[in-house]
Amino acid sequence: MRTITAAALAALALLTVSSAAVAARPTACVASTSGTPLAARLSRALAAPGLDLCRTSALAVDLRTGRIVFAHRAGLALAPASNEKLAVTYTALVGLGPGYRFRTELLATGRLEGTTWRGDLFLRGHGDPTLTEADLVALAAQVRAWGIRRITGSVRGDESPFDRLRTAPGWRSSFLGEETPPLSSLVVDRGQGWPALSTALLAARSLSDALGRRGVAIGGRPRLGIAPAGAFPLALDLSEPLAAIVRTMNRESDNFVAEMVLKTLGAELGRGGTTASGAAVARTALAEASVPLVGARLVDGSGLSRLDRLSAASLVGLLRVGAAEPSIRDAFLSSLAVAGVSGTLERRLDRRPAYGQVIGKTGTTRLASSLSGFVRGRYVFAVVQNGSPVATWTARAAQDAFAMALAGAK
Repeated sequence: MRTITAAALAALALLTVSSAAVAARPTACVASTSGTPLAARLSRALAAPGLDLCRTSALAVDLRTGRIVFAHRAGLALAPASNEKLAVTYTALVGLGPGYRFRTELLATGRLEGTTWRGDLFLRGHGDPTLTEADLVALAAQVRAWGIRRITGSVRGDESPFDRLRTAPGWRSSFLGEETPPLSSLVVDRGQGWPALSTALLAARSLSDALGRRGVAIGGRPRLGIAPAGAFPLALDLSEPLAAIVRTMNRESDNFVAEMVLKTLGAELGRGGTTASGAAVARTALAEASVPLVGARLVDGSGLSRLDRLSAASLVGLLRVGAAEPSIRDAFLSSLAVAGVSGTLERRLDRRPAYGQVIGKTGTTRLASSLSGFVRGRYVFAVVQNGSPVATWTARAAQDAFAMALAGAK
């Protein structure tokens, strides 16, 4: 499935050895200023007041030679914040494919008699994070196209492809609602109307209303239910391709999309639609790609969990394999924000030499701040900083100075 070049594999092997050594050997928490002038500038960028260098992991690699140009505790696994989404992106693009589309099915039980369907309809979601009311209107139009004018039963929301856990391990209770809607395989318009009703019931009600507006009378009120095996496929909605969805996920750092993609990985490639199953699929994919995973823990998809752990070496390795795999390269790289231009980097690194030359993934929680990516197609880098709490603005300034130094290197 993957065609990683020999040079990339050699560089990853070097990173693995280096990260294991850094993780195993106690080191001073002062960033070294020895070495090249570039290394000295990168070291000074990280040495900002209020930042804990003992809880900082940083790495920069020259893509032309594979040479490590700077490393500070590169193998130290820390909470990565939203850089966790890179693991989900890589795994989904490799495992599902850039052209994968989330599906939402409308299934029916019963029989058609003239223009009357005698039975129930089941709206089964498969984790589409972009499902909207307009999609339900399109499903209603497909029902109408069958010639159906009346349904004796109910529209039932079916969220059985995922488990019923609405959050992920290691989340603060406030994250549900503030950072993401409930995690369910059936969510319309990001759960608008929740928590008054469950997202699946809200979806069933929205489809009932859409059918009514299309001239299809519904006998029963919206309910929940699981479509039995052998239910008749009446209508189908497909999302945009995965490549477009991960672009939004990474550029805007969308937590909800990341968690839905992770559960979908579990449902499609693992042991069921759970966060843990999706995380296990992701870890296996990274291990198969020889990404350094010393101390790594993948607990959720968004990086909100305080239990997640990735090192700068892990992130650099992940970025390298994502860029090296021909089948996903374009989708992977185009999902990253562009300095001064798009996404979470639109208002960062917005001056030369970094403007338009740095593409990357940001991350921010109360405990972690991170930035990783590519500079001018020449360098790949990652900076992960933790604190209790982390000094967010200072950390971002340090990351930006780090990227700026790389962008200005000859």
